[in-house]
Formats: sequence, structure tokens, C-alpha cells
Amino acid sequence: MNIISYHEMRKISPEKARELIRKVFENNNKNVSRTAKILGVSRHTVRRAIYGPLEDKSRKPKTCPRKLSTELENLIIEESKRTGFRYRRLSLYLLRKYGIKISENTIKSILKRNAIPRKSRKTKKGERSLYDYEALIPFSEFQLDTKHLLDKDSLPEEVYEHMKKHNLPCYEWNMIDIATRARFTAYSYELSSAFGFMFISLVALWLRTHNVRNPIKIRLDNGEEFCGGSERKLKEWNEMFSILGVELNPIPPRAKHLMGVIENSHRADDEYFLMIHAERCKNKDDFIQRAQRWQDTWNFFRPHNGKGMNGRTPFEKFIDSKTLVSSHVFQFPTLLLEDLLKKVGTFYSLFCNKLGGKYVFTTCPYDN
Repeated sequence: MNIISYHEMRKISPEKARELIRKVFENNNKNVSRTAKILGVSRHTVRRAIYGPLEDKSRKPKTCPRKLSTELENLIIEESKRTGFRYRRLSLYLLRKYGIKISENTIKSILKRNAIPRKSRKTKKGERSLYDYEALIPFSEFQLDTKHLLDKDSLPEEVYEHMKKHNLPCYEWNMIDIATRARFTAYSYELSSAFGFMFISLVALWLRTHNVRNPIKIRLDNGEEFCGGSERKLKEWNEMFSILGVELNPIPPRAKHLMGVIENSHRADDEYFLMIHAERCKNKDDFIQRAQRWQDTWNFFRPHNGKGMNGRTPFEKFIDSKTLVSSHVFQFPTLLLEDLLKKVGTFYSLFCNKLGGKYVFTTCPYDN
């Protein structure tokens, strides 16, 4: 006949094992030492079974000095649900918005413990690269696009209300160099082809001033703020910009995927600039100053993990390319286009000697 020992019974049921101790204890005149010797356990185990509860006690520590407070943990959960960020982005976001430094592993544990779902994205398999990233030279291929800052889709409602209340700029003009991911930005209160022409001219002149000598190709969409899908207008713009060695290449209809690099930057604008800093701006000057710092952060300090970047910042990628372009090209001034229009005009006069006649710029109405 096989007799189950205390330790074997404990693996099956801790309660039954302690009941066994109590029975042996009663049968041996309540002698603790003799009971411990018979069952092969310590006297502390016998006393625990006799005077304590049958079930196991919780092993949860009574104190945890390094544990985050309930308020901080709730803040992490709330911000994760609101922004959709995971532990790495959320750690940076909390540091920049609230000045709270929390490690990525701590945030990861909190999200896992509270079962915060991760937002998944579907990607198509077999997609080809938009460019030959290894062969690109700096400032040869660009993507150009505008972003409506009040689109009421990407940011919390209170951010939109603050921007409206303090009359902050409504549109962002953004041009990104594919080779280095360096960006050049400006802002405005309205979309118009005049501003589109101004912004392209301004960036092209800035590049040429800083010793960019290669041809410049700019990929853009068919928005009304640019050529609006007009072959005549595109031809005229390309003739004018040929003076600066610039070529405009609009994407085909329904081919927004060809603008993937700059579209991803719009998401970064929402997450790391507008969501954090927009509510801290009380006027357009505050906004432009913070936009300048965000552009400098992007160009000099923010690492990029896209194709050809390998975790380098745009400035580090530029230095590694050993190009003869002046490094001051990264210090592009972030401007409000309305202010620039009052001071220097539309830049169209620079091209008047090339083409005759009068050019009419159009305004792009936006439907809310």
C-alpha cells in the first residue's frame, strides 16, 4: 500500500496537507516536535497548519516602495487609450508633455497588466520601395504636401478648440528630403497656389544658396494649392522653376501611397508636436517659435528608422554622406507665409524675365 507523504499531498491540495498535520498532531498528544518528525516537516510548518488557516496566504508584498502611484498608473492607461501609443512612444510622450520620466519596461508591464489592446495595422506584402535609397544623394528627391491642422480627426477635441480660440495657423507646408529625411516647413491661414509657389521658390532658393548643385525633383499631389491637376499650369510652373533646376512631378490620381514618407511625417507632427505643444501657444508667434524648435528637433536630434536611415538623425545621415553642401542648410527658418507675402511678395517677379504675361493665382476653398 502506497502512503502519500505530506509534500506529495501538498502538491495536490495544500488544504488537505494541513488537515493531515492536524490529525497527526491530535493523535500524538498535541506534540509539535513528534508531529514534525513523523511527517518530515519543520515545527514552524506544524504550527502554521495548526494555528493558521488551511488555505495558502497571499505572497503579494505588503509594501512596494518603487511601485508607481495609482494616479500615475491611471495616467499611463488613460494616455495609452487616448493616443494609441505603446510603451516606447508613450515613455517619450509622457516625458515631453508632463516632464515625467518613466521607463519603457515599467509602462510595458502596466499596459500588459491592465490588458490595454494594441492597435494593429494591416500592410500589404510584397510592396516595392519608392526610391533606391542607397543610391540617393542628399537634396535630390523631395516630397511636398500640405496638412490641414484642424482636420478634427487626429487630435483631441480640446486641442482643436484651443487652436481656434487663439487663432493659430491652419495649414502646414512641408517638404522632406528623401535621402536624409530633412524637413522644411512653413505655415499659413489659407491654402492658395500663391503660397504653394512661394513655398517651393523659398525652399529651392534656400537649397541653391547652400551649395546644392544637383537637379531637384519634387513629388507632390494634385491639390489646388499646387498645380491642381492642370497640365497647362504644371508646364508653366516647371518652365519657371527650371531656372532653379527644379522639376515638379505630381503623382497619378489615387496613388497617395507614393507620398508615404511625408504622410508618415504628418502623424509624427500630430503625436510629438501638436498634441503636446499646441495648447501651450497663446498666439501665432508662440506657435511659430515652437514649430521652429520642432523642425530643429526633427532635423538634428530625432532618429529615423525608415529605409536607408538605420536609426540616424537627418543631420547624421547628411554628415555620413560627405556631401559638399553647407550644413547650415538644416537651419531653414520656419515662417508664416502671410507675413512673408507682405514683405517680399509672391516670388513670381523672379521669373518675370523668363515668361511674359500675367499669372493668376487661385485660392483653394476647404469644405469642413
